[in-house]
Amino acid sequence: MPTPASPLISDIEHIASLSDPVLRNLQITQCYHELALAMAERTDWSANWCTFAAWASKQAGQTIRKEDLRRTLEEALGLQETIQQAAEIIAAAARRLGTKLGVDEIMEAIWIALDPEAAFARSSEAVAKGNLKVFAEIGREFARFYVTCLNDSHPDADKIARFCEELRPGEPPEGQGYLRRAFLHYYQALFEEDEKRRTELLLLANIEIGYHEQTRLQPEINEALAAPIISPQEFGRNLIKALRPEGGWLTGIVWFILRFFGRLADFDVSIESVVAGAQRQAQFIVTETMMTIELPPHNRLRLGDDLTAGFPPLLQHITNPDLLALLKQIDPTPDSQRESGAQYWGDLPDRLHFIADMFRSYETSRELFDPPFSAEQTAALKEGRLPFGRL
Repeated sequence: MPTPASPLISDIEHIASLSDPVLRNLQITQCYHELALAMAERTDWSANWCTFAAWASKQAGQTIRKEDLRRTLEEALGLQETIQQAAEIIAAAARRLGTKLGVDEIMEAIWIALDPEAAFARSSEAVAKGNLKVFAEIGREFARFYVTCLNDSHPDADKIARFCEELRPGEPPEGQGYLRRAFLHYYQALFEEDEKRRTELLLLANIEIGYHEQTRLQPEINEALAAPIISPQEFGRNLIKALRPEGGWLTGIVWFILRFFGRLADFDVSIESVVAGAQRQAQFIVTETMMTIELPPHNRLRLGDDLTAGFPPLLQHITNPDLLALLKQIDPTPDSQRESGAQYWGDLPDRLHFIADMFRSYETSRELFDPPFSAEQTAALKEGRLPFGRL
């Protein structure tokens, strides 16, 4: 496949400066793909971290673009019997305010009060922030590594040492010690002629960067998962406005009096029921979107399920002592994909276990270097335009 020119630091900085989160995410995805290709020829087309990052960024784009999230939530809530029952109770309470709305109209008011657009916008913003945060840091270091070291024809210990010294010592999230070790291992892989040793070095570097990346992303991941939550109090206020938009402060007073005399107990229970059901569904939808990744050619992985692809022959038995030590730290089921599924994506150890096994399973899959977008879409991105078609 043709290999485009490797992105420069200036390219990373330009993409990171884009204000449109949708276009920026697409540019990040394409840039990761080009960064992946730049190293591939030196490492016999074994995957590097950017290879996986391109597909993870493409998946993040679905949440950033909020594709189908609102429609999916609306359909899910419309099928819930408890929501229908709550709407009838809310309709009865609304009639005490002189609002004569049918159940269908009440359902529309409930939908307005839940404000799902705002909830999914918060998830979108959190994912976009994480997408940018990782790219601006790690994408930049890949570009710097390529300019500094990728074209070396023989190992230069002083050069790679100087490169690594510019990275902060210490543990993540503030330190970049894992990045230091990762780029040292990438550099060693450039000159390793033994295929197994080279593949293990690449896997080690990939997991080291993954460890740093996921630790750094922990706040944004938890923020995205929590974003669809709305409090019953906020929902109640929104619902009153939706039921009696013309009522103003007088409606609020009547509502207070009814609640004071215990006339809204069933209404309050219904509100909590609606909010709880909507929160479960919204979080499930966001989590499903975040906890799925598609790898070429046709591998749709649910991050909550155990991996099933198996480890490639070169990586069935690990010999690199540094890689063995790191896997012992983050993989509780050695040399197995058992229990690799991350039940809750907000749990860092669960997430790292899945990612380590995923990297190991697909390390030698050349299909991962397939372009993430069509030729027409890539051309549009190169011109700074949003592409047409399914992304």
